[in-house]
Amino acid sequence: MGSDDVARYWRHPGVAGVDLLRARFVRHAFARHSHETFAIGVIESGAEELRIGSTVERVTAGGTVLLNPEVVHTGAPADADGWTYRVLYLPVAELASLTGTRGTPVFAEQLTYDRDTAAAVLTAHRAAESPDRLTAGTLLDQLLARLWHAHGSRTPAAAPRPAGRRDAERARQALLERMAEPPPLAELAAEFGTSRFALLRAFRARFGLPPHTYLNQHRVRTARSLLARGVPPAEAAVTVGFVDQAHLSRHFTRIVGVPPGAYARAHERTSPDRPPRLA
Repeated sequence: MGSDDVARYWRHPGVAGVDLLRARFVRHAFARHSHETFAIGVIESGAEELRIGSTVERVTAGGTVLLNPEVVHTGAPADADGWTYRVLYLPVAELASLTGTRGTPVFAEQLTYDRDTAAAVLTAHRAAESPDRLTAGTLLDQLLARLWHAHGSRTPAAAPRPAGRRDAERARQALLERMAEPPPLAELAAEFGTSRFALLRAFRARFGLPPHTYLNQHRVRTARSLLARGVPPAEAAVTVGFVDQAHLSRHFTRIVGVPPGAYARAHERTSPDRPPRLA
């Protein structure tokens, strides 16, 4: 991150399992990535350039972004002033338990300028800056109920899996199982009886990222879990297959928005000593 960038992650005992971020980014640009969770964010000031697939949106103050799990996207300053926003990273199970939806609930739209929705997100997020567990938890539940009522949908029935999709999923599984020493694409292609070019195309079509980028994202996700459990950053880096802590830090910051050490410190306690103050 640049010297003008300020970001803070934290958790709150009243909203267990939910990561919270408040940040101002002037120079920082996220790498292409996705989340295992829902990402629900509101722009407080400035403007973000949000790219989802081939769609590019300029999201300005009051805009609420509703990203479904595993949607590949990027975010960057839309102009020289950057943007300030608040984000909740919500586990799928939290929304599913509230809605009773079988399978994965989804949001039907990725961006809305509905004022009531933005206000509900901001209210719930700000409540997680105080130590009141009841208020924080209640406002989060109210937010989820509103989001589902106003913007919720259901996943469509899964389409039959062609051979290329099966190969892509087998390749993904092999990469995750051998994360520290991943096999080359040519080796996997030979094992599956296809070409490495066909496998590359199938992988990108299925997961939205090329294999090496997808693997690095998975390494970062795994490192986040290790850091949250108290594993030192240097040890986490080696465990997930990065050369060293600097290598982890580079990829981690590009995807998460804060360095590994800052993320680890946020998980040393379940709520911040003080709420983040951003101008």
